[in-house]
Amino acid sequence: MPHTRDDAWALLTEYTKSDSLLKHALAVEAAVQGYARRFGEDEREWGIVGLLHDFDYERWPSPEDHPYRGSAILRERGYPESIIRAILSHADYSGVPRETRLDKTLFACAEMAGFVTAASLVRPSKSVLDLEPSSVIKRMKDKAFARAVKREDLRAGAELLGLPLEEHIANVVAFMRERADVLGLRGTLER
Repeated sequence: MPHTRDDAWALLTEYTKSDSLLKHALAVEAAVQGYARRFGEDEREWGIVGLLHDFDYERWPSPEDHPYRGSAILRERGYPESIIRAILSHADYSGVPRETRLDKTLFACAEMAGFVTAASLVRPSKSVLDLEPSSVIKRMKDKAFARAVKREDLRAGAELLGLPLEEHIANVVAFMRERADVLGLRGTLER
């Protein structure tokens, strides 16, 4: 029987307690699922990949452990290799090349969703609803802003998808807007 989103959420919350990491997982899920819709792919499977890509990170944040520990747990629990492979491929150091559309999409969305979240939270509104791609690009040029995020990874993700950077940003922002409430990114804006 295929794993459900509820199964994935239970696994995520078993290993991850940090609100910010849970919201990151939800943001990546939103972005990856948005692309699944756009590409005509399996939204359930792609969403699970987005939700679980970092589920082991809070317990095992070192490159020696993440995402390997999580992949072993996913195998034990019967998750398909396509999901495990995509999760392994999002870590540059894993040695697993990004070959499938899912692999490439996860990589493109994981860092970008985090960066879009950070860009939203520094706005006066603290909302993704009024965030424009040009603002994200401006933040990318500010080396002090979200300095842990490698700008080359943000650009490489768009390239992997065959999209101009601004279009990829616009897509991720749009996909995250659909779930602004769950992501805590509605801020002070009303619908």
